[in-house]
Amino acid sequence: MNSTVVARFALALSIGLLVGLERGWRERDSPAGSRTGGIRTFGISGLLGGVIAALANATGSSLLLACGFMTFAAVFGLFKLREAWDDEDYSVTSVIAALCVFGLGALAVDGDPVAAAAGGTALAAILASRDVLHAFLRRLTWVELRSALILAVMTAVILPLLPNRDVGRALTVNPFEVWLFTVLTATISFAGYITVRLFGERKGTLIGAAAGALVSSTAVTLTLARSAKDGAEVRRLAGAACLAATVSILRVAGLTLIVGPAVLPKIAPVATVAAVVFACMAVFLTRSAHKQAAVDVSARNPFEVRSLFLFATIYVLALSASEVLVAYLGNSAVLLASIISGSFDVDVAVLTALRRTDLQASDIVVHAVLGAMAANSIGRVILAASVGPARFTMLYAATTIMAIAFGFIVFIWNSQ
Repeated sequence: MNSTVVARFALALSIGLLVGLERGWRERDSPAGSRTGGIRTFGISGLLGGVIAALANATGSSLLLACGFMTFAAVFGLFKLREAWDDEDYSVTSVIAALCVFGLGALAVDGDPVAAAAGGTALAAILASRDVLHAFLRRLTWVELRSALILAVMTAVILPLLPNRDVGRALTVNPFEVWLFTVLTATISFAGYITVRLFGERKGTLIGAAAGALVSSTAVTLTLARSAKDGAEVRRLAGAACLAATVSILRVAGLTLIVGPAVLPKIAPVATVAAVVFACMAVFLTRSAHKQAAVDVSARNPFEVRSLFLFATIYVLALSASEVLVAYLGNSAVLLASIISGSFDVDVAVLTALRRTDLQASDIVVHAVLGAMAANSIGRVILAASVGPARFTMLYAATTIMAIAFGFIVFIWNSQ
């Protein structure tokens, strides 16, 4: 028992030292005794929290811990106030950090030591990330902040209020499911949007295309095709389009992993081969091209209200059309519906197919997901041909045909 108590005291001390290391390093050039708290003070603060918690546990008085915490807060706050007056400093970070260290020290000795260790590590990481977080805030625009708030409202407010059951008579729709899939796809797209905002323009066409494909590979392909028509280097842009196609396949795999994990192992061989073909051609085309100015392939914010409701509407329509086709043609119509909807939006087609949990044990859903991916790839070629030059279209179309062909060979091989 004594060894356990000693280990917990050591943990309480370690939490304080870890936070104090960050605080002391940041103020390492200050004269000795000129700062309220450094590595020693924070280390002792964590240990003090553990000692007070142990005394409270031994005496059976929780009031002792509360009084100890309030006394510590008053003493540390008083010294920090004197320092703030001298330095004209209005930051309260050190005070809050010290209170957290005291509380985590108490938790380590008379509570959950694992949670205390995790909390201390997280606290030190947040304190050490000040420059990164402040730089992020400076780059953050109102659009990104609004999008994060919309995501929070969609997830924490709207989603729990929706009925999680099929509603309607002729065409049944699950509102909870529709909104959940809308939030899921928008969140994945938003990750790509933020990546484009942070790295796309600065890092060039390739990273911009890869990140933009998380939002919409079709939009990226159209942008690259238009740029090629304007006289930009065709091979490099075709390679970027192939890279976007690779990311699109990985995106579908991610959606499948989240929504229908049982389907992923069945589509993985075909999807992997197709992704490798696109990736290899992307490397070949970009390396054989001349370096020129980057093309801006940034996409629109996926959390715009119009985009959200448009996706939800398209998903409901595709789902309804799938139900009608299945009602008249049987379960085999799931493949037809996926190919049709996948030509326009692969996310809608894949989610519509994966919704058929009753068919995931069979190969129908697998065929539907792969058919949606192939249809979307062909659709991108057709759209690129409508706006881009013939050479760009030929390079991209040849790669797409190779990817589909090799994927089909693997599919036939696995089916035997």
